[in-house]
Amino acid sequence: MATAAASVPRTGTVLADLLPASSTRARDIALVVGGAALTGVAAQLTVPVPGSPVPVSGQTFAALLVGTALGARRGFLSLALYALAGVAGLPWFAEARSGAAFPSFGYVLGMLLAATVVGALARRGADRSVLRTAGTMALGSAIIYAVGVPYLALSLHLSLGDAVAAGLTPFLIGDALKAALAMGALPAAWKLLGRRG
Repeated sequence: MATAAASVPRTGTVLADLLPASSTRARDIALVVGGAALTGVAAQLTVPVPGSPVPVSGQTFAALLVGTALGARRGFLSLALYALAGVAGLPWFAEARSGAAFPSFGYVLGMLLAATVVGALARRGADRSVLRTAGTMALGSAIIYAVGVPYLALSLHLSLGDAVAAGLTPFLIGDALKAALAMGALPAAWKLLGRRG
């Protein structure tokens, strides 16, 4: 009984902490760079939305996954690297954009904040059950929209209602599907690691 309990990682640990490393600093740098790269690659998986300047993309899912798997500090650093490299000219925002002069840049800023929050929640065990993972992903998505939609409204001179119609409503079904993927993947990863631990 004691050995079974000891094999399950305790709260305060995120998935990335379980990776073996001869140097935690080198591991952390690799995770931060890898998380930024994953987000940049996922951002290229886009589908245009008729009537909206914001495409459906994989970057929001990647950002939430990176934050949850890496924890708040590494998640923040990873998304900060993603944002800074994109602003500096690396074309890895959605639709191969770079810079900050486009209406959906607010979503990138929202992802930075969301990755930090979901990472902090993951340290408290919020990614270890289906229901808690669902709540974590929903909160992360809400944070992204809370920054992205007003930014969209300001940059395009839209009313808040029009910005919600263009920058939130068309994405709710996709977000539900992304949350369902996370609800299956994250708790399953913890169960697998618990058995191996």
